[in-house]
Amino acid sequence: MKIKMVLHGIAMDPMSNSPVMLLKEAEGERILPIWIGVLEATSIAAKLENIQFPRPLTHDLIKNIFENLGITIPKVEIVDLKDNTYYALITVVTGDKVLEIDSRPSDAIALALRLNAEIFVDEEVFKKSQIYSETPVGEKQGEMVITTKEEKEKLKDFLENLDPKLFKYKM
Repeated sequence: MKIKMVLHGIAMDPMSNSPVMLLKEAEGERILPIWIGVLEATSIAAKLENIQFPRPLTHDLIKNIFENLGITIPKVEIVDLKDNTYYALITVVTGDKVLEIDSRPSDAIALALRLNAEIFVDEEVFKKSQIYSETPVGEKQGEMVITTKEEKEKLKDFLENLDPKLFKYKM
């Protein structure tokens, strides 16, 4: 089952000093944190803050190309989690063709924001996620290692109640 999500924000992980993209259920409370690169975080934050650069960044360039060619992106999906790596698909519509393009989640979200695409996460991804799964604790989640059930619950509660404005990603 696909769960509709919204971008809750970009935060900085204080333990690893890495950007974290926070996806929140559109009609729920779960938050899926995905650790991303600095360049992708900058691209997403620029769109969130409506910052215009004199020349297009990569995601803006792709948006411009797609718009000029009449290509649309109706949705992006986070479809899998393997070995602490998230996988995404970008659904591209060109004429009568519908294509699914493999992508990093951060690139998919950066494009979704620019092209008003819906964002989905497969329910299985939540189940595989360290935070929401019943898998043994002590495995890596991004840059963090959660060692006890109590730490897992604390992190889950923290993420569900997180206000990204408190940890706003600075460009």
